[in-house]
Amino acid sequence: MVLHTDIDLLSPPAELERTKHKLKRLVQSPNSFFMDVKCQGCFNITTVFSHSQTVVLCGSCSAVLCTPSGGKARLTEGCSFRRKAD
Repeated sequence: MVLHTDIDLLSPPAELERTKHKLKRLVQSPNSFFMDVKCQGCFNITTVFSHSQTVVLCGSCSAVLCTPSGGKARLTEGCSFRRKAD
């Protein structure tokens, strides 16, 4: 168990930084990201924002890739994704 008094403030553990609010981290960073989503029907890759507020459709077969859920977008069952590199 890690106590708050036992933490090195200059280099805090990564798991502790992930749980903090995005503005209270040592280096501020957003929670959102872009990702490549592969369609389960035609295997076409589409770039999608992780917190998209609209339904995203596949460009070639018009299948639903993700739907908004208030915060992060919910991927359709069977779709695979990978986080885009910065």
